[in-house]
Amino acid sequence: MIYTLENHELKHAVEEMLFHLLPTETLSRADTAEQITEPYCRSILTEENGEAAARAIVCMDGVTQEAEKRASIAGLGTLDYKRTITELVKTTVYDAVVPFLPQTPVWGSLTGVRPAKLARGMIERGMTRGEAAVELREHFHVSPERTALTIRAAATAMEMDKTIGENDISLYVGIPFCPSRCYYCSFVSATTAQSGKLIEPYLDTLCREIEETAALVRAAGKQVQSVYIGGGTPTTLDEHQLARLLSALENHFDFSHLREYTVEAGRPDTITPEKLRVLKSASVGRVSINPQSMNDAVLAAIGRKHGSADVLRAFDEARQAGFDEINMDLIAGLTGDTAETFAQTVDTLLNLSPENITVHTLAIKRGADLTDKAAAAAQRETVSQMLDGASHALQNAGYGPYYLYRQKFMAGGFENVGWCKPDTECFYNVSMMEELQTILSLGAGGVSKRVVRETGWIERANNPKYPLEYIQAADRLANGKKKLLFPKK
Repeated sequence: MIYTLENHELKHAVEEMLFHLLPTETLSRADTAEQITEPYCRSILTEENGEAAARAIVCMDGVTQEAEKRASIAGLGTLDYKRTITELVKTTVYDAVVPFLPQTPVWGSLTGVRPAKLARGMIERGMTRGEAAVELREHFHVSPERTALTIRAAATAMEMDKTIGENDISLYVGIPFCPSRCYYCSFVSATTAQSGKLIEPYLDTLCREIEETAALVRAAGKQVQSVYIGGGTPTTLDEHQLARLLSALENHFDFSHLREYTVEAGRPDTITPEKLRVLKSASVGRVSINPQSMNDAVLAAIGRKHGSADVLRAFDEARQAGFDEINMDLIAGLTGDTAETFAQTVDTLLNLSPENITVHTLAIKRGADLTDKAAAAAQRETVSQMLDGASHALQNAGYGPYYLYRQKFMAGGFENVGWCKPDTECFYNVSMMEELQTILSLGAGGVSKRVVRETGWIERANNPKYPLEYIQAADRLANGKKKLLFPKK
């Protein structure tokens, strides 16, 4: 699809909405309306006498649809002005494109990653939860079911926010290695067959970064509330390497205020009783064992090197090791999966009764081996059945949604939802996704965020993306965190 921007440069707003509604289209921009050919989208913005007017004209298959909206911009500050005209542009594009779609998107015109953060902002500015729900349904066209999810996740975040002090932070530690690469994965991760020789020097560098970061945390007067070790697959490390990593964290950071300690033991084929004992002895309280599917044919199709029996074995071993808080991840929309086989997976996990079950929707991401956006989009009805069935089954089993987020190019335009038994919400997941506090990220690809809680202002510092680059940058890793923890006045 060709698009034009007339009297404005809100390229991101227009492209984001078009990608949201028409994920299989390839977008290109024309300089003028005279240069466009069908299908096209013209986005026009005018301002006059303290009022902004946005108009969108969309033509597809010989049919043209138009939409127009107006809003007052008189007296608005820079931020409110930008927010107002951006919303006008996005919603007019939405209104003009929706008539071409076979079904209205369940998330309406919302394109952001964090819908609960939007709802939380409404409530914090004075709306009741009911009023925020009406705003989501009527202004943003969000379905009643997704509105309920959003309000509940916002409420969880607001309750959790009350427990975070001015000097509380969380840590993320990344282990970018896996035994094999799943075809949907876009994370920076290296297989042990290709990059196993980097694990030891990577740990050397990571332990040094841990020591330097802990010194900065102490000097800044911060205290660690939660630790999350993710990847990749952290349990790709052997038990001695795991013990070394966990000892470095415990020896350098003060964990006396720690409320949660999570390690992703995501791949069942990396889990052993010895590794679980190492985790438990280091006071890790929460592990994630992620089958993605309990159908062996689906597991083989996505590049997993384990079967459903390995999941059952790993889960049993984790319980025997004393873990009473376990998360399990699923993905709706995987190759070869059906609504029926997905439902069987959900039932199998419910019989295991983990404390958390996270239901993801397949997303087509840059860097993944899976790149067919058209195939993912075509699965909308199947994925909808999977998610709706999972939602009903989980709620009937006593689980409730506690956090959610969205990604670009998700099959059917849906979402990822974390479900939990009462009082087992993952603090780190909520804090990270809702951006409630400063999070320092250690390891390759880590993105640290300083959150100014009074204003919501966020600053970021990135570590080098790939393991070898990270190792080579050992002398510079603490610099970004130092700037975040000691900002210039």
